[in-house]
Amino acid sequence: MRLSDVKKTKGYNSFIASLLAIALGLIFGLIVMIIANPLEAFPGFATILFAGFTDFATVLYFATPILMTGLAVGFAFKMGMFNIGASGQYTMGMFFAMYVGFMFPVNSPLHWILCILAGMIGGMLWGAIPGIFKAFFNVNEVITSIMFNYIGMYLVDMAIQGNSKMYVPDMARTAYLPKSAQIFSLGIKGSNLNLSIIFAIIIAIILYVVLNKTTFGYELKATGYNKHASNYAGMNGKRNIILSMIIAGGLAGLGGAFAILAPSTITGSSMTYEPINIIAANGFNGIAVALLGVSNPIGIIFSASFISLLQRGGTTASLYGFKPEIIDIVIAVIIYFSAFATLMRETLSKFLSGKNKKAELKAVSVREDK
Repeated sequence: MRLSDVKKTKGYNSFIASLLAIALGLIFGLIVMIIANPLEAFPGFATILFAGFTDFATVLYFATPILMTGLAVGFAFKMGMFNIGASGQYTMGMFFAMYVGFMFPVNSPLHWILCILAGMIGGMLWGAIPGIFKAFFNVNEVITSIMFNYIGMYLVDMAIQGNSKMYVPDMARTAYLPKSAQIFSLGIKGSNLNLSIIFAIIIAIILYVVLNKTTFGYELKATGYNKHASNYAGMNGKRNIILSMIIAGGLAGLGGAFAILAPSTITGSSMTYEPINIIAANGFNGIAVALLGVSNPIGIIFSASFISLLQRGGTTASLYGFKPEIIDIVIAVIIYFSAFATLMRETLSKFLSGKNKKAELKAVSVREDK
C-alpha cells in the first residue's frame, strides 16, 4: 500500500487527530508550568514526559486497570452507548474478586483465576443493569450508569466494613489477601507488574478481532449505528444492547480484579482497598483512554500506556516545585481535545482531500499545457 493510500484511511486520520490532541494538551500544560514557575518549567516538563521510562514496568502496572476500563468505555462507544459507569463496574469487580479471595480460600494454584473470574462476573452484573434499562425502558445509559457508580461504591464500602474477615477497622482498609489469590508476578525486581498486563493486551486484541472480523461484532456495531434499521434487518437490538453493556461491565470488572489481585513487593502483604466513599478514579481515567484511543482496542493499549506514563512522570514533578496535580491539568486538556477528535479528524480529512484535489488539478493542467 502506498503512503498516499494510507493517508486516506480513517485509521490514519484518527491517529493524527489523537496526536494533535496530545500535542495541544502538552503545550497547554507547559504554558501553565511556565506561569507557575518559569525557571523550572522546562526541566519539570521533561520529567513529566520522560521520567516514567526509567521504570517502565511500573508504568505498565498502572496502565493495566485503565486499559481495561478504557476497553469497557471504548467497546460501549462502538455500540453507540456512553458507558460512564465504568467506575462502579470496576469497584464491583474488585469487590467480587476480594470476596472470593477472602471467603473461599482455596489451597490451589487456581485460586487467583477464580478471583479474576469472580471480578469479571461482578462487573458484568453491574453493567447489565443500565443495559436492561436502556433496552426495555429506553432510559439513557448515562443517567443509570452514573447513578450505579455511587450505588456500587456505597454498597461495596458498606459490605466490606460489615465483614470482619475482610476489613481491618484499626487500619481503615481491607486485610491482606492470601498469597494464593494474588496474580503471578512477572519477576521484575521492585515492581508489581504481573500477568494481568499480558491478559489485558490479549483481551484488547480479541476485542479488535471480534468487532472487525466477526458477524457478532458487525451486529453489535450495526445496532449502535441504527437500532431501528438493525431490527428491520433481523437483528435483535434489545439483546445486543444488553450484551454490549454486559461485556463492557465485565471488562471494567476485570480491571478492578487486576488492580486488587496484583502482587505486592513487600513480603506477606498485598494490595488493599480503603472504603472511604470515593469513586474509583480508574473508571474515569478509562474515559480519557478510550477517547484518546478513538475507541479502537489496539489504540487503547497505547493510549493507556501513554496516560500512565504521564501520571508516573507527574508524581516526580514535585522535585521541581510543582504540585503532582499539574498532570491532571494536562490530562484534562488532552481529554477535552480528544472529545473533539471526530471533528478534528473530519476537518483534517477534508483538508488533506482538498490538498490532494488541488495537486491532481495542477498535474492535469501541466499535462494539458504540454
